[in-house]
Amino acid sequence: MRKSSILILILLLAVSIFVSGCAEDTDENATEEAPAITELNFGYQPSTHQIAYMTAYEKGWWQEDLAPYGIEKINEYQFPTGAPEMQAMMAGELDFAYVGAAPVITALSQGLDAKIIAPVQIQGSDLVLRPEYEYESPEDLKGLKIATFPVGTIQDTLLRNWLRENGLDPDKDVTILEMGPGDAVTAISAKQVDAVFLPHPSPAIIESEGNGRSIVSSGEMEANHACCVLVASGEMIREHPDIVEQVVKTHIKATEYNQANVDEAAQIFSNKTSEDVEVVQKSLEEWDGAWITDPTLIENSTVEYANIQYELGYIQKPLTKEEIFDTSFYEEAKNEE
Repeated sequence: MRKSSILILILLLAVSIFVSGCAEDTDENATEEAPAITELNFGYQPSTHQIAYMTAYEKGWWQEDLAPYGIEKINEYQFPTGAPEMQAMMAGELDFAYVGAAPVITALSQGLDAKIIAPVQIQGSDLVLRPEYEYESPEDLKGLKIATFPVGTIQDTLLRNWLRENGLDPDKDVTILEMGPGDAVTAISAKQVDAVFLPHPSPAIIESEGNGRSIVSSGEMEANHACCVLVASGEMIREHPDIVEQVVKTHIKATEYNQANVDEAAQIFSNKTSEDVEVVQKSLEEWDGAWITDPTLIENSTVEYANIQYELGYIQKPLTKEEIFDTSFYEEAKNEE
């Protein structure tokens, strides 16, 4: 055999071995599965905004619905506001979080690997003023101390933007103090602050104790604004999409149940937080909030939060809808109904 023929045979054999090796590697990668998990970590806050999480937990739906996917335990972690909750998620301590959309944006801009997978509710916060103060317009708030959630939260973002839109400088014309709901309720009761801007049921609690009256609802500041959302970590989305989809399904089930059984939802919240059930019922009768699950209802509002936070100097650049949301799990869940 001539040398040229031998050389061709050698080259063909080498190519055959290389292709075969690549095919084996590809097959191995294709069949490689994410490590199995048996526990999930959920974060939430003690607000009537997030009763969907509480209902699913109390009725055993998280455990029951996720058991077929190997989940044996649900670990829950309660946070006073969204800022520390997102810090925990950035540290890898949470798989899912019920949290305000605004702190999610702040965290995403800081490198959080996560996406909003469903909305939880809209509106539902009130600006509450001590009874001795008169109020006719935002101008009457000049010189007052207002307690609200920390920088970058829904309440902080909304309040500052609303003050600016009404000709007030949030850093000069009023004093904004960062507080969680419990501390803020105590502060207005003790006359340490003049007003608070908080999610329900805190406004109803303050009013029931005679320590203030609601003067502006958050829906008046921005109609149909996004508030709480359901967030999944990037790791869960990439490695366990089947679990993420089931979490969305269970969230939808709990939300629809609460919509149809408001008094029971109030009782579930009371059981979880020890708040007086009659005050919680009054809160749900009077708030301007609504529990929802369709992402299209909050996408524009959430993107607008990113623009506002950029204008306030909280984040370095605005975020797009694609950087904030992954609605594929909701869409798949609805298609399977």
